[in-house]
This record gives sequence, structure tokens and C-alpha cells, in this order.
Amino acid sequence: MTGLLLAGTTSDAGKSLLTAGICRWLVRRGVRVAPFKSQNMSNNSMVCPDGAEIGRAQWVQAVAARVVPEAAMNPVLLKPGSDRRSHVVLLGQPHGELGTGEWATGRRELARAAFAAYEDLASRFDVVVAEGAGSAAEVNLRSGDYVNLGLARAMGLPVVVVGDIDRGGVLAAMYGTWALVDEADRAHFAGWIVNKFRGDVDLLRPGLEIVTERTGLPVLGVVPWLEGAWLDGEDALALGGWSRAVDAHEAAAGTLRVAVVGLPRLSNATDVDALAAEPGVDVTVTADPAVVAGADLAVLPGSRATLSDLRWLRERGLDEAVAARARRGAPVLGICGGYQMLAERIVDPSGVEAAGGERESAGLGLLPTRVDFGEEKVLGTPVGAWHGHEVRAYEIHHGVASLVADATSDDGRDDGFRESVAPFLDGWQQGATYGTTWHGAFENDDFRRAFLTEVAHRSGSGFEVSTSAPGFAARREAMIERLGDAVEEHLDTDALLALLGL
Repeated sequence: MTGLLLAGTTSDAGKSLLTAGICRWLVRRGVRVAPFKSQNMSNNSMVCPDGAEIGRAQWVQAVAARVVPEAAMNPVLLKPGSDRRSHVVLLGQPHGELGTGEWATGRRELARAAFAAYEDLASRFDVVVAEGAGSAAEVNLRSGDYVNLGLARAMGLPVVVVGDIDRGGVLAAMYGTWALVDEADRAHFAGWIVNKFRGDVDLLRPGLEIVTERTGLPVLGVVPWLEGAWLDGEDALALGGWSRAVDAHEAAAGTLRVAVVGLPRLSNATDVDALAAEPGVDVTVTADPAVVAGADLAVLPGSRATLSDLRWLRERGLDEAVAARARRGAPVLGICGGYQMLAERIVDPSGVEAAGGERESAGLGLLPTRVDFGEEKVLGTPVGAWHGHEVRAYEIHHGVASLVADATSDDGRDDGFRESVAPFLDGWQQGATYGTTWHGAFENDDFRRAFLTEVAHRSGSGFEVSTSAPGFAARREAMIERLGDAVEEHLDTDALLALLGL
């Protein structure tokens, strides 16, 4: 089998993007390549055509490799519901929960599944490019590791380690990684990549030469900071990175201000990517009620722990800020968990998402719905329409919202802002409050632009959509192409091909 592990000195070193770039570079050469990550810990996920749920990064990497995404590409997905427990997705399907105290025993089964998935991909593709997780030098977790050096040892993979120079201290991080791991693991190290570099590489070169001298490992390239490489992030550290994406198309008439509530267990933050990529839209992730109140559009995003995040919302007065918007007809959008929070009542009898112990709560009462959580997860890739615009999306949820007849506020009063209810994708709209469980809906260009036009009208913003700007899928493809170009231009591709035996 032929493969490569791209590990990191830290989380958010750029492993995901470089893996996508290497996949695109290889497929350009006619190589049949598959991405792989043994285990993801992320609440950003995607549904594959076969109904399997995998990490969003591996889905993008499959797009880069021009192959159909599948469960084997990310066999283990851990979705944190609290600081001590994670929901486990195994080979694309729910597989219970794993707590910190169960980690040592529970991961043995996960490791077996991960290794089998790697071998399956290796039997069907020329090359498997595996992405590590966090740092390769997490020696405290090494005994049960199956995503970093444990995978490299089991599958005989060369390891290239990526360091993030933008954080500072990259030379120490590279040398420290090499020094901390044991000799058997170190034997798999094949080289270094410096990522996110800004400046004159000649100033860095003496340091790189010292690292090579002391570790015996070559530096395979220095990749510059790639402005605009921000789509489809998976790491919480990268949240909001897309807010830097400003280009020449942003000469739209006015700016549309979007406030996204930064929930503690925010999931599928990528839903906001398409809004942020739209020229003239300024997206802010916030927990400030004043910012939420003053924006043109307030977004309650997805959540992996709806009831506890709703409690957090109330503790900070954000519930009042959102409710006040609804009363005055200012746009509010709830997506999946955020949509569930807009309901009259939320009931979770089995505690599927009860990270804080809650099993039932009044919702914000801004949509006349009731949400009931079931143990069976709904996974799918639905197709629908809104105002004549086709929408292709994906859904990942346990809660099911149903319309409540003659609903009023939780204390029995009619607050005076209720209007007729209309369908909104799979959910509902009442006045300027919209809710849907569908993720990825705003990646549909015509729908997104029609929705933002309606929001601008309701909020009194001077924003107008730019019809000359590229669509979301085109932006993603352009980003992937840039990553492939960066690999060709800045990495020692001959050395990479030699490592892969090509």
C-alpha cells in the first residue's frame, strides 16, 4: 500500500488544507488518490451521498481528489457534547457516547475500525493521503493513538510534519516534536513543511538549516500565507477566519451586517461560510447582546447541545436581544439547533443532547413549533425550493420540529408579533423569523442571494447582491486549485513522489 501521513506540530497548523492541496496535485498527475483521517473531533460534519456522516474537512478533501466522499475517509468522528463526553460516529453512523474516563478502553474498538477503513481505501486507490489530528507529539495519548504515529506505525507510513509559523515558535515546535517522540516513531519522520509564512524566506533559511542539522530531516517546503483559503474550516480555532475574505467584488451598495451567536457547542459553523463569502456581507461571531440587537440579520447556528446552549443564551441576555428583534420585525435565522431554540418547547426525554442534564425546556417561543428529540439520528441530503429557487442541502439532527396549533408565548400571552406562518425549506417562517434544520442551504447561490435580498429589504439595509461575483462552489473550487498550485510551487514535489513510491 502507498500512503503518506501529514501530521502537525499543533492543531490548526493547516494540515486539512495542505492535505486537500496534495490530493489536488496528485489527481492532476493522474493518480487515484483518497483522503483519510482516522479520527476527527469536530462538530462540523457533512453527509455523504450514501447517507454516511463524516468530518467536513474530509468531504472537502474528497472534492479536491475528485472522488465521491464516503465513510471510510473518516471512520471515527467525535462530536463533543460537553467538555467530558463526545458523541461517536463510527463509519458514518451513530455509535453511542465516549467519556474521558472511557477513553483508554473505548478507543481500541475505534482503532480497529479505523485501520480496517484505511486498508479498504488502500486496496481501491493508488495513494491514500492521511491527515493527523492535533499534534504528533501528544505523548500523553500515544499508547492508544491511531490517528497520528499509531497509524503511521500500523500502516508503515512516512510522516511529514507541518508547522504553523504564523503562531511563532515554529522552529522550537518542530524540534520539540522530533525530540519528544520515541525512536521507533521518529523513524517514520520523513520531513518538515513550514506553513502560513509571510515575509522573506531567506531570513528563515538559517533556522531551517539548523533544524535539518539537528533532526536529520529535510524541510520539504515553505508554504506562504494563502489569503482566501478559509472555506470549510473544521477546527474551532479557525472559527471566523473567513471574516478576512474581502475581495474586489465587495463594491456592493451597502454592507449587510450579520451577527452569528457564538454558542459554546456550535456545530456546522460552515453554514455561515457561504454568507461570509457573499460580497458586501460582514459576518461577526459574537456573544454580545448589543451586537446581536444591532445587526441586520441575527443567526442562531447549529448546536451539538441545544438545551445547554439555550441556557447559556439566556444567562447572557441574548434571548431578550433575539426576541426584541422578532417583535420589531428584524430578521432572525435559526439553523438546526438554532431553529430548535426558536420553538415553543423542546423535549429530549432520552437525553440525546442533554449535556447539562436538562431534558425539557421552554424555547424562545419565536416560532409556533415543538421539538421532540429521538434517539434515531436523521441523516440525509434533501432537495427543496424556496420562492422558486432550488435548494440542495444536508441534514444531521435528532430533534424533529412540528407545528403547534394556535401557539402563544410560554406564559400564555400573545406578544403581538405573531404573523401567519409560511414554509421555509423544511421549517417555518413567521414574520422575519426563519428556521430550518437544513445545513448547507446557503451554498445554493440563487437561494442565498434571494434570502439576503429579503433580509436587506426587511432590515432597511442598502445592501444589494453582486451578480458578477463567483458562486460559492466556484469559490471553493478556486480555493482548492490554489492549494494544488501552492503544493506544486512551494513543496519539493520530487521528494513527495519518492516518499509515495511514484
